[in-house]
Amino acid sequence: MRRGLRKRIRELCATAMAVLFAALPCASAIAQPAAVEEMVEITPQSRLAIDRGLAFLAQRQTATGAFGNNGGGGQELGISALAVLAFMADGNLPDRGLYAAQVQRGSDYILANAQETGLIATDVSSGPMYGHGFSTLLLGELYGMTGDHRVREALLKAVRLIVNTQNSEGGWRYNPTPTDADISVTICQIMGLRSARNAGLTVPKETIDRAIQYVRLCQNRGDGGFRYQLNQGGSAFPRSAAGVASLYYAGIYQDDALKLGLDYLVRNRNEIGNRGGHYFYGQYYAVQAMFLAGGNYWARWYPNIRDSLLAQQSPSGGWQSEQGEEYGTAMALLILQIPNRYLPIFQR
Repeated sequence: MRRGLRKRIRELCATAMAVLFAALPCASAIAQPAAVEEMVEITPQSRLAIDRGLAFLAQRQTATGAFGNNGGGGQELGISALAVLAFMADGNLPDRGLYAAQVQRGSDYILANAQETGLIATDVSSGPMYGHGFSTLLLGELYGMTGDHRVREALLKAVRLIVNTQNSEGGWRYNPTPTDADISVTICQIMGLRSARNAGLTVPKETIDRAIQYVRLCQNRGDGGFRYQLNQGGSAFPRSAAGVASLYYAGIYQDDALKLGLDYLVRNRNEIGNRGGHYFYGQYYAVQAMFLAGGNYWARWYPNIRDSLLAQQSPSGGWQSEQGEEYGTAMALLILQIPNRYLPIFQR
């Protein structure tokens, strides 16, 4: 009798405990925060805009393989490198993809202007280091993805020229001579060196260390922005975006200078209007800085610039800019396609 009563009591207790625990959240739900909804990076609308932009850009390539030769002064070399990178950012290479022919002709054009000295420039280039930096970046990405020996030889010489023309402050300027420097040309060379290093080429540590020192000295610690040159004191959005990206690509990932610079960009994101005041240049580097920063910086930045660019696209499929449609389109496409993560330089 007593044994039966004890058994019944145990059964009732077990039932009560089961009901109690069923009403409680599981242990994993208590220990872990609610899952955050994953950000949609490439939307159907942005995919359509990218397809239209690539088709437009393909139509604007000249018989020589160049893009944007309406700018004069050799600007088409840098614009051509950016345009080829835009095709590669969608997965196209010289031997694969819908735009394989455009990548092949464009890269051949860059290689045809790679001089024995290492400088990549046309005969009419004025202040060629912008074009040289963008072209070196292209060759680094191309070599890293294809292993092409011809590309490697030109890349080696291009890197050597960058190393040899670094000025005493640690930066670079318009011409391949170690005289003065500015932040906007310096970021081009740093990205070219980073791409080459990613592809397996040796880049002297001293060159990078001196470049980091130069970029640090260009930062205005009061507001976190970056000045154009060491002796020109005002901060501005485009060069600040270049400054933050420079530090990331030079190998600085945790630093007060980064947070100051990123927060400056967030505060001043509306400083430049659409297509004016180096708009595409600034947004190109800003989106890279936010991508490399990750977290909320990226999650809050990318949808905004993506939707802004979609609203600016012309009926033709391109994007207008002060430097011509080829430049604006190449820059817009590179910004929109960072989430593809196809280019090694755009991988964390």
